[in-house]
Amino acid sequence: MPTTTEFSRLALFIQDARARVETRLHLALDDELGVAPRLLDAMRYAALGGGKRIRPMLSYAACQLCGGELALADAPAAAVELIHAYSLVHDDLPAMDNDELRRGRATCHIAYDEATAILAGDTLQTRAFELLTQHGDYSDGQRLAMIRTLAHAAGAAGMAAGQMQDMQAQGQALTLPALEEIHYLKTGRLITASLVMGAIAANASAALCDTLRQYGDVIGLAFQVQDDILDVTAATEQLGKPSGSDERHGKSTFPGLIGLAASRERAAQLVEQAHRLLDDVAAERDVSLLKDLASYIVARTH
Repeated sequence: MPTTTEFSRLALFIQDARARVETRLHLALDDELGVAPRLLDAMRYAALGGGKRIRPMLSYAACQLCGGELALADAPAAAVELIHAYSLVHDDLPAMDNDELRRGRATCHIAYDEATAILAGDTLQTRAFELLTQHGDYSDGQRLAMIRTLAHAAGAAGMAAGQMQDMQAQGQALTLPALEEIHYLKTGRLITASLVMGAIAANASAALCDTLRQYGDVIGLAFQVQDDILDVTAATEQLGKPSGSDERHGKSTFPGLIGLAASRERAAQLVEQAHRLLDDVAAERDVSLLKDLASYIVARTH
């Protein structure tokens, strides 16, 4: 685990990364965006209503690891957070998880209405790709690579596929490999894309992008294992969403399949695996921040 000094450095990075992406999100959702004020209000409600901002943090950290200035990762950091926000809006809908609380307040379809929430999610998604075409000092090749990376992670081979599998598996007793596949798709792919886009923004080599891709797959699974743990151990007030919701929806979880102790052990193993992957490039680059972020992902309490 990181030392007190390392946690202080990590805390400063987290503070800076959150401030940077909040600024970019506000600019991305300004008054000139559209001619439907209610839709824009709902988009802002969903995207600017708090959140851990872990995916943007990873974009910034990957860009920095690859020798880029943090400003280079502003566009991919904001884009991936807009995709994440859209996915939460749709995930909360009555046709999916039918949740009424997100980030400590009413979900988008409760605060507005279901149709507005659907459109808000749709337009948060399209705005993400628009950002990648308009902002940042990138070559055409870098822009295309980031767009392709994000689209692949969010689509039929990534997050949406994981959400589909998750819905189809409700009420079923999954095997551990099947559960891990769902989590790799639903959560891990977007986390991996955050890292890869940050690396692309810094014009990183294919080899370094591949290392970050492998690291992302591992911490993406670790993130979801910790989410499953928190769903049964943390209070609703702590989580900002209903605790125990996985069990109520009949979903398979790591604690449900292997128990809490083994789930915590699995999360720790994944962090160690992520650290080992980074050791391959540690001789040439400072990997301490990404190691600390891997540890932070399973140490978080909400």
